[in-house]
Amino acid sequence: MPVAAKIRDFMEQGSWIRKMFEEGIALRMEHGEENVFDLSLGNPVVEPPTEFFLKLNEVINDSQKGMHRYMPNAGFDDTRGAVASQLNDETGYSFSSSDIVMTCGAGGALNVVFKTILDPGDEVVIFAPFFVEYMFYVDNHGGKCEVVNPDEKFMPNMDMLRSKIGARTRAVLINSPNNPTGALYSPEILSQVSEIIMDKEAEFSSEIYLISDEPYRKIIYDGAEYPHIFSHHARSIVATSHSKDLALPGERIGYIAVHPEYSGKEEFIDGLVFCNRTLGFVNAPAMMQRVVASLQAVTIDIGHYQSKRDILYDELANIGYSVFKPQGAFYMFPASPIDDDVRFVEDLKEHRVLAVPGTGFGMPGYFRLSYCLEDRVIQGAFEGLNAAFSTYS
Repeated sequence: MPVAAKIRDFMEQGSWIRKMFEEGIALRMEHGEENVFDLSLGNPVVEPPTEFFLKLNEVINDSQKGMHRYMPNAGFDDTRGAVASQLNDETGYSFSSSDIVMTCGAGGALNVVFKTILDPGDEVVIFAPFFVEYMFYVDNHGGKCEVVNPDEKFMPNMDMLRSKIGARTRAVLINSPNNPTGALYSPEILSQVSEIIMDKEAEFSSEIYLISDEPYRKIIYDGAEYPHIFSHHARSIVATSHSKDLALPGERIGYIAVHPEYSGKEEFIDGLVFCNRTLGFVNAPAMMQRVVASLQAVTIDIGHYQSKRDILYDELANIGYSVFKPQGAFYMFPASPIDDDVRFVEDLKEHRVLAVPGTGFGMPGYFRLSYCLEDRVIQGAFEGLNAAFSTYS
């Protein structure tokens, strides 16, 4: 057989977004680009800010020697220092360059973290609905995921969280603002999660990390402030990227930030650097490190996404969908009008609207819509969303 049985199974489990992408190509070939409304992908339509292109041009034309050679596996010290300085401004903590490891995006960051902390059979607690790759990232390094279900507002079920943390738990992974719901965890929620973690650390005489996957950290709406995790748990780790806040998903540039007051951070950082190298990433791309160093306080215009959120949310509510209004990111997660979310997504496809079933995010009965798209695509989907809903209403 061409691939391992486990990988074949994983490919089937994680194929929903890819499946919709391929079906979108087929529909566009059949009906024309302007008649297909693909809301399945989170590929930002907003272009990077002007500052990015100015800095990129400067870096490209810099002919000093050594610009494209190897650097320390953790990244350029000045880039790490720039990240640390921005985190100092945002959090009030005293980060230094030694608390930062530059990575190949947030996906690379999470894999480096899991490789560093997991022994075979260790567990990572994740919250549904979740980015499906989490399961595969954890499995890459011999671990397994324990899933906690949400309440009606997509906040963690704290009783279930308490029951899911055991002697083999090494980390609790959060994603806020969340993909696919857009829910933002409040300081109160973070405090509750951390208190449970610390209770369980005492119960099992263990160390449990609180890991925050934050690629949407700067994409939040209605004037909300982002609640950082560092004031809640000493063993806090951030894995993030500039894929969304600078609209650079194809450049694969991100970082890991470790709580500056974590008592075991010296060995931990050494482990991260070792794993960054031996997983084959070696180091984050040199050119992008130099570019983003000066852009830590720069973000795309969030107003574009907030406007798109409002347009889509208002229309879904008018049609009759039950839908949570996102506080951040650029996804919406309406309840399907029938229990079978996969069937309903197929119904939408008949109206040339592409979505992703909630089953693909560990939460059947819902479906995900992306709105990081051109307005014509969002508005063009309204007729199909209405027609499919009306079939069951």
